[in-house]
Amino acid sequence: QLQASGGGLVQAGGSLRLSCAAAGQTFSNYCLGWFRQAPGKEREFVAAISFNGGSTSYADSAKGRFTISRDNVKNTVYLQMNSLKPEDTALYYCSAPGVGYGLRYVKDRPKYWGQGTQVTVSS
Repeated sequence: QLQASGGGLVQAGGSLRLSCAAAGQTFSNYCLGWFRQAPGKEREFVAAISFNGGSTSYADSAKGRFTISRDNVKNTVYLQMNSLKPEDTALYYCSAPGVGYGLRYVKDRPKYWGQGTQVTVSS
């Protein structure tokens, strides 16, 4: 079970940190990621992180501005978003592939989803 939080309304150029807490499973056995979906658009991959946080992957739109991290003690994955743009406005979801699936499967085979948290960036 994944529970996302931290969304909100922010001006362009501002920052937000999203959190996603997991319960019910051995957290460190899962790679994790973030996706987003803007109105009228398909859900798209944003970022992924490996089991122990040693490897990460980002969409081109997120590189240099967003940072994904995790805390395996707190069972939480984070997405720090800086230099936000109006085009970052979307519903953000945390996700995970099946247990033991590696980093690339976060993007290619997401299986578990959080409920989404809204990020709105005003110009």
